[in-house]
Amino acid sequence: MLWVPPPSTALASPPLLTGLPSSVLTRTNPPATTTSARTERVTLPVVLAVSGASAQPLAERALQLLLQAGETVEMVTSRGAIGVWQAELGLRVPSEPDLQERFWRERTGCNGGQLRCHRWNDQGAAIASGSYRTRGMVILPASMGTVGRIASGVALDLVERAADVHLKEGRPLVIAPRETPWSLVHLRNLTALAEAGARIAPAVPAWYQQPRSLDDMVDFLVIRVFDVLGYDLGPLNRWQGRPALR
Repeated sequence: MLWVPPPSTALASPPLLTGLPSSVLTRTNPPATTTSARTERVTLPVVLAVSGASAQPLAERALQLLLQAGETVEMVTSRGAIGVWQAELGLRVPSEPDLQERFWRERTGCNGGQLRCHRWNDQGAAIASGSYRTRGMVILPASMGTVGRIASGVALDLVERAADVHLKEGRPLVIAPRETPWSLVHLRNLTALAEAGARIAPAVPAWYQQPRSLDDMVDFLVIRVFDVLGYDLGPLNRWQGRPALR
């Protein structure tokens, strides 16, 4: 006959943890994803970083299209980028965030979206921390000096620190180098970044869209770069294939 211990001596499994509230010890199913949580994933800001490479009009057009689409943009321009704007386009881009935000609002003619500018050396900015969530980051254009420092884990300014954060957090990081030709050092640095999880999207135009102006080429480059993050920033004559040869 099988012996069964009386209730007073029946073995019970004690909780593994004691001294904690019952709410902590009680198992519950994880809450379902709420509408606000789903919306948050869609409305997370994007970081637009500009380094000192030539091709600043790409960054300007990207900012304009993002704001027109109602996006939230965290923008940081390196000290070199500010110098390139002045040298190539005669623009004096302010370094102070408040003045820079006003400058870009006036230059792009956009009042939509949200724009927060950061000083190039503000290592205490929100985007310098991994706990501040974003949808991703684009460096447009990316100088090879910036590429080399990011690939080496060196962060001398906010552009490089924010890129380092996106890599370590496993978030999308798109790097758009414009310089040409590329040396073996450049190729190795870009390879290291690709291996670390970055996407390399060089500013290379295409002619299948039949561009009629330089603006058409700029739009193509900007839209293709932001395709990587899942944005649809505007109409584009995308390749649809060609008729079968007979």
